[in-house]
Amino acid sequence: MAAYNVAFDGPVSISGGQHSRSNPIDLVHLARQTMGDRDLELEILMTFARQARQVVGEFASCSNDARVKAAHRLKGAAEAVGAFHVSDAAAEVENGALDAAHIAKIGAAVLEAENFILKICR
Repeated sequence: MAAYNVAFDGPVSISGGQHSRSNPIDLVHLARQTMGDRDLELEILMTFARQARQVVGEFASCSNDARVKAAHRLKGAAEAVGAFHVSDAAAEVENGALDAAHIAKIGAAVLEAENFILKICR
């Protein structure tokens, strides 16, 4: 619970916080999306983590067309929650960078976001 307080009780507010693309999740962006509802933020983050992990699993066994579609879905979900590293990596795959290095980049970004989310939810 302490991590939850550190993450959400800091100097982040809906109206005056600074966006941070350096963090795996931009908590100011997320707070604006949820109108500051912390319970909703946690629910959305947990849902995003679960869905992102599922998409990364799909990449291993699907066609390139399916990868592009999955990357598009992941990009949209990531932008909604403020997971901009995930969104940027997914955009590269959506735009045709289908090699193993770009797929791995998505996996790494998702893992980073998921670890950040898990720290918040403790």
